[in-house]
Amino acid sequence: MIVAMQETATEEQIQQIIEHLVRMGFSVHRTTGVRQSILAAVGARIDFDTRNLEVLPGVQEVHRISAPYKLVGRTFRPEGTVVKFANGLAIGNAEVVVMAGPCSVESREQLFTVAQQIAQAGARVLRGGAFKPRSSPYSFQGLGLEGLKLLREAGDKFGMLVISEVMEISQIEMMLPYVDILQVGARNMQNFNLLRELGKVKKPVLLKRGIAATLEELLLSGEYIMAGGNYDVILCERGIRTFETYTRNTMDISAIPIVKKLSHLPMTADPSHGTGRRDKVAPMARASVAAGADALLIEVHHDPDKALSDGAQSLFPQQFAQLMGELRMIAPAVGRKMA
Repeated sequence: MIVAMQETATEEQIQQIIEHLVRMGFSVHRTTGVRQSILAAVGARIDFDTRNLEVLPGVQEVHRISAPYKLVGRTFRPEGTVVKFANGLAIGNAEVVVMAGPCSVESREQLFTVAQQIAQAGARVLRGGAFKPRSSPYSFQGLGLEGLKLLREAGDKFGMLVISEVMEISQIEMMLPYVDILQVGARNMQNFNLLRELGKVKKPVLLKRGIAATLEELLLSGEYIMAGGNYDVILCERGIRTFETYTRNTMDISAIPIVKKLSHLPMTADPSHGTGRRDKVAPMARASVAAGADALLIEVHHDPDKALSDGAQSLFPQQFAQLMGELRMIAPAVGRKMA
């Protein structure tokens, strides 16, 4: 249920409504827009009459929500969410942010070489896996804590934020000092215990769509994080599994405008995992920006043929630089600009 307060509602009236909803058995989440406060009441109660709320002082209107997600839905924050960072970067406004870097942190030399080149090309966030969820237990699993330290050092040196994947609850505390964004991979999209814990963390979370997840399931996973109190959630389309085998996954470009209609959360696209092919990353990145993506997540490696993971979908630095130039031409055509 959504309770829209009047523009003239006092703080005392808003608190009285919140207390009333809590007594009714709802948990209440408040967001303050440009002109008014919106209260999202989440609960299982159906035996209430919305008119009992509408007549209370300060209430403008009350809406029942039929969708199973309440906080993630655009009704909760019609103007859209902008995730802001201490260095002034923001995801969800008119600027398109590019996050780039190797699939996994392999060595200091590898990471710093790539970080310098992508920073010069215009990347604002350094991506890299310190912990790698691999299909085979014999594949490279990442450098762990040492990888996190290298990411932080490289990010600071080249003026970029850092994003890395968290795989389990026990890693959260370890990662907090080193990363600016915690990434939840496709395999963990419905790891609800992990999502609940991330809801308690005051740090942005990028949530990737599962390989066979519907958009409603993606939004409900985002709801788990927001229900815990963390409203800085960024969603990501990274391709889904279909009957097509030419590409690693099927990049669902239509998910971008659909999610942006249903939800107020920023939407990211990952064309590297979405296609699994280096020659298809740039076209899908260009299409994603045209479709309304707020950010891109792109894998770049200075020597992808020798990469320990996902070399086939990693761009060479010069390819990445060329793509950034193309995106700077495309973004203004859809009313955006590159961060």
